[in-house]
Formats: sequence, C-alpha cells, structure tokens
Amino acid sequence: MTVLDSRALNRATLARQFLLDRTDTPVLGVVAHLCGMQAQEPQEPFAGLWSRVRAFRPAALDGLLTGRDVVRTHLMRRTVHLVTAGDALAWRARHDAMLRRRVLTTYRRELAGLDPDEVAAAGRDVTADGRPRTMAELVDALTGRWPAPPRRALGELLVAALIPMAQLPPRGLWRARAGVRNLPLATWLGRDIAPLSPDGSDQAGRALVRRYLAAFGPAASADLRAWCGLAGLPAAVEAVREELIAFRDERGRQLLDLPGAPRPDPGTPAPVRFLPAFDNAILGYHDRSRIVDDAHRGLSVAGARVVLVDGRVAATWNLTAGTGTDTVTVTVTPLRRLSRSDRTAVTEEGRSLASFLSDGDSDRVQIDASSA
Repeated sequence: MTVLDSRALNRATLARQFLLDRTDTPVLGVVAHLCGMQAQEPQEPFAGLWSRVRAFRPAALDGLLTGRDVVRTHLMRRTVHLVTAGDALAWRARHDAMLRRRVLTTYRRELAGLDPDEVAAAGRDVTADGRPRTMAELVDALTGRWPAPPRRALGELLVAALIPMAQLPPRGLWRARAGVRNLPLATWLGRDIAPLSPDGSDQAGRALVRRYLAAFGPAASADLRAWCGLAGLPAAVEAVREELIAFRDERGRQLLDLPGAPRPDPGTPAPVRFLPAFDNAILGYHDRSRIVDDAHRGLSVAGARVVLVDGRVAATWNLTAGTGTDTVTVTVTPLRRLSRSDRTAVTEEGRSLASFLSDGDSDRVQIDASSA
C-alpha cells in the first residue's frame, strides 16, 4: 500500500481546500465543496473565502445569506456552520442524535430530570408562529412549564439540539454587528428537513463520507469522525468502501480517498495563505500534523488566525483598527524564523488582505520582529 508522507498529504489538503490555487468557482459552489465553513465567529468566513476564491467580494456571500441559498446553523461537532441550504436540509437529521447527546452531556446536571421530547414539543409550539426569536426570548416563552433549569442550558438545548434552527441575517453579513435571531430551519428555507433513510441504508451518512473525502482526503476514519462529530459512520464507510482507494500515512494509519481526487506532487509550490479562526483546513482532522506542528496544535481550537507558509502553519495574524488614513493593520506574529523570501511573501499577501478587509483604504502589514 502506498505511503503518503506529511508533505504529500499537505499538498492534497491545500488542493482540495482551494488553498494551493484560488478558484473561479462561484461562492455557493465553494461552500458546497468545502462541506460548509465553520462560522461561530460570524465574520471569519469572509477571510476564508477571500483566501480561496479569486476576486471574492463580500456582497456575493451576503446575497447568498439573504437569498436563503446558504444558512448558518448548528451542525458538525455542535458548532455553527455556514452551509448550503440543500446540505443543511439533507444532513441535519443525521446529526440530530449527536447534537442532542452533546448538549445533554455538557449540561448533565442542569438538565437532569427534564424530558427532552417535552421540551422539543413546547419549543415547536412557540416557534410555530414564524417569528424570529433570540435564545433568551425562546426561554422566556417556556418559563413556568418545568422546574426552572438554568436559562443557558435550556436555551442551548432548544437552539443547538432539539429544534433545527437557522440564524437569520443580518447575523453573518459583511461587517454586520447583529445578535442571533433563530427561526426553525424548515420555516426559513420553506422546505422540510430530509428524514433518515427508512430502510436503514444511511444514504446521508454515505454522502457525508464521499463529500468529506472530496474536500479533505486522503483521510482516516478518525479524521472523518473528528470533522463531523458522528460516531456512527463505520457502516457508511464500509458501504462505499469499494468506491474508494487506500493509502497509509507515516504513522501506519489507513487513509481512504476518492480515486479521481487531486493528489498533487509533494514538490508543488504552496503560496502564503492567511486563514481565519477555526478554519476547516485545520479542524477537519483528528491528526492535524499534515498542516500544523504538534507544538502549535492548540492554536486551532483556541481560535487563532494562522498564516500558512509553504503550506504549514508558520505564524498567527490579527487585525488592528486605528485612526487616520491607514485604518487597518494586519499584524503577523511568526511561530518560527521566517526567511527573507518568506517575509516578503507574507508581507505581500498581508497587504492584499488588509486592502480587502479595509475596502482598499489600507495595505499596512506589520511583522512582529520580537517573535520567533
């Protein structure tokens, strides 16, 4: 069985994630290909798409959100994702049990003695009027029905697990500062959520396997599970196994992939890329060594924005807003010593990012000279 080293896996990931070369694919197609984008920080997907889509304009994503072609909803790993409307409806039922289990486990003591099915029924009664509500308003509407559990726990149970919800615009629009207003997903999209396969064939699970490998492969079953949070996919993997090819990584793990998916030459040059907080290219794996050193693994779950140099995490970045003509500065903090050519490439890409984030008002970049 062919062994793929870390560099080969790195280049495959960059190619699948549109980070080796920006794409001309329309934004809706990019979001679909990526199986959604992690979006608990509502502005981060804009930087993620800018790094992937040639000539990306924020208005393109805004139009998809207001047009209900993409939606913000709790899905993979119980985190808020920006996904296409079709994927939200097709995948939600497959994630229901995981979402419920994770909330009930997190708030085990607070929700003890509560019947989730009763809460779900009461929540559906409240939301049947089609009026968007904040989580606090949903909890207020249920006040007095049970011995009062903590508000946060009850709210999370409602909006992140029991009732499939969409977070409505202006939340998630370019530069919008808006709180979360929730509406049932089916109400917002005007279509019902697809039920699980009645014959137990798990068509949704099989689709998840194929789609994940198209965007993240080659990958191990543990990587797939880490990405979506679903423990019950071994049968789905086995069901599509004959469609797939297998490799091994340097640790001896079996990696699965789609036969025709890109696996570039490991020597392919990789440009500098700035990634947003919680980017899928890092969080989409259990073994993240293909893109980030173990010493810096914690950055990805801490919400650090990172810079890829030669395809690997080499720095973090932040945005500083000031006053005067140059209102935005991209500040880069290296995690290791950067060569002169690396610093030049980071500066050039950082200037482009600053210009994008400031609507062309600034191209200021600062590389922290006191860091590694």
